[in-house]
Amino acid sequence: MTQTPPELRPRVKPRPKTYPAPEFPPRKSKPFAKMPPAVFPVLLGLLGLGLALRRGFAFLGLNGGPVEAAMGAVVGLFSFAIVALAVKVLRRPAVVLEDMRVLPGRAGYATASMGVMALAAVLGPYSGGLAVAVLWLGLGLHALLAALWLWVWFGLAPEGRGVNPAWHLSFVGFIVGAVSAVGLGLEGVAQGILWATMPIAAAIWGILLAQLIARIPPAPLRPLLAIHLAPAALFATAAHGLGQDLLAYSFAGFGAVILLALIAGARWVTSAGFSALWGSFTFPLTAYASTLIALGGLWGQAGIVVMIAALGGVPVIAYRVLKMWASGALAAKTNAAEA
Repeated sequence: MTQTPPELRPRVKPRPKTYPAPEFPPRKSKPFAKMPPAVFPVLLGLLGLGLALRRGFAFLGLNGGPVEAAMGAVVGLFSFAIVALAVKVLRRPAVVLEDMRVLPGRAGYATASMGVMALAAVLGPYSGGLAVAVLWLGLGLHALLAALWLWVWFGLAPEGRGVNPAWHLSFVGFIVGAVSAVGLGLEGVAQGILWATMPIAAAIWGILLAQLIARIPPAPLRPLLAIHLAPAALFATAAHGLGQDLLAYSFAGFGAVILLALIAGARWVTSAGFSALWGSFTFPLTAYASTLIALGGLWGQAGIVVMIAALGGVPVIAYRVLKMWASGALAAKTNAAEA
């Protein structure tokens, strides 16, 4: 008995795939279950802007009352975001590791704990004891998050273990605590943080400079290049507060080179259009403005110019990111994990 050749056999159409019926009514997420950590870079930028304005108004001899009132509102917003993130984490602690697998998530957690350290500087003139407690809380949280990121990093595939500018946030971000510690009279703590983080920053700068020469970063990730300015600015501020002016002016000059390079390449850096990663522009710019003002003289006058530029740009970026947060789009676009 002969068999029918395969090309003459009738074709059997595959059955269409079946999909589960959508839930009705749709399942509602629990409050703050999808809290996106990616909101914290702009909140850190707003806290930094307030601190820069505090320095700037003092430098110009102006009444700082309006600045303090605005900072009070920012502190309230930042505190709300911290509580929302804490609710998410306490509901399912493993969500932190899931968030850290994506770049916006780990940058968000790092800037959240950096924001707690910056909050200590905001509170310093009002309650030194509370500010010191907040500072130690921020340092402890940042150390824990850095350790968790290393745990996640070692578990990633080799192609996912690349170094990027956000490493400054996780491993050099302690320097925010040094700046706050100087203002709170904890000079020994500030000195220790400064000298511990400078070699780490130098290694990250060196690795990423070599990467930048070897290959062009993809357009959506180019805003992260602005993060390189933050360590230079904060090192300069901490060193100046500790009386190490040569070190302070050296880092301030290095920061000027980074800032001018970013300005010259602004169109290239922003070619992918607006995204949540634009938060990377906010806190480095405000930190550098504060640094220049702290140095005084001609540096301080340049700092006022940078401060005015930050005052025009940082709130606009923050508004757009906060609007995305309120609508739920930020969680979706940054792949925030759900608790």
